[in-house]
Amino acid sequence: MDDHDVRSTLDTYRIEKRISGKGSLAVVLHLSRCARDRGLPLNPDAMLTEGGAQVLGLGRGAVQKILGDHGIEKVLAEEGGRTSRGGPAVMRSFVAVLNELHRKGLVDISVVERYWIGRIREFFDAKPFVVRYDVARSMRSMIRELLVLANKRQRESGGVMVVGTMLQHLVGAKLQLALPELAIEHHGAATADVVSGRDGDFVLDQTAIHITTAPGEALIRKCARNLNSGMRAIIITTSGGVAAAESQIEIHELTGRIDVFDAEQFLAANLLELSLFVSARQKQTVDQFIATYNAIIDRCETDPSLKIRLA
Repeated sequence: MDDHDVRSTLDTYRIEKRISGKGSLAVVLHLSRCARDRGLPLNPDAMLTEGGAQVLGLGRGAVQKILGDHGIEKVLAEEGGRTSRGGPAVMRSFVAVLNELHRKGLVDISVVERYWIGRIREFFDAKPFVVRYDVARSMRSMIRELLVLANKRQRESGGVMVVGTMLQHLVGAKLQLALPELAIEHHGAATADVVSGRDGDFVLDQTAIHITTAPGEALIRKCARNLNSGMRAIIITTSGGVAAAESQIEIHELTGRIDVFDAEQFLAANLLELSLFVSARQKQTVDQFIATYNAIIDRCETDPSLKIRLA
């Protein structure tokens, strides 16, 4: 089986299974190295941790070691793909591909590893979101366009959390610009999901701010804990999430105690205020906003394609 046939098979698999996000790329790269070290065929059941929730041996250290062998110093995923809920499914599907390649006469497994290294280089070189700025359009329409672009990429990448990540850091950028006297703490979107002990995505004095695209019961319970500890709770969500949040708040008998804001309105109104509602200052304000957002992405995330460029 020649290298062209191997790459063709991997191309088909990658497209069909939407292997494009950092989590799934980490899984297939790790498995490619496992296949090299252990030999083929692989037993998928032996590639899971006890309980079957994670891929055995997968983590930041293992992934970065492979990347380092190819001269790549950038971090693919802070969690190394370990927290990806789809990891075991990706593992099983890719092991099936590897075993089939072996059955057909794959001789050099390093071809597979080099293939995924190529895709990871493409991932790091991915283009940012591009949004058009026009003083004649509303500020809210620009924010909405960004979220629409993020939602489109999220669907195309098999459910990788793009909208929530963008929304969290857009709010973070806005807070940093609006409150320069405060030290705003920013965290990676994956970190925000797994770290316990924080009262919200952002905590300003006695106010916990929660950023979400899908407000549910767990979030409202967290807000209730905020209230019980003497804090104020704020939810910032998509326009479609506002009604869901208010419904959950009513169910939990917390009506009138939690503020819920439409993210588009929240961000647009604050950008207009920061520009003092002067048209000539709006472009400068938007430039500062996007630059601040991009700096947060550089600091907190490993996917450079989350950045935004104004057209």
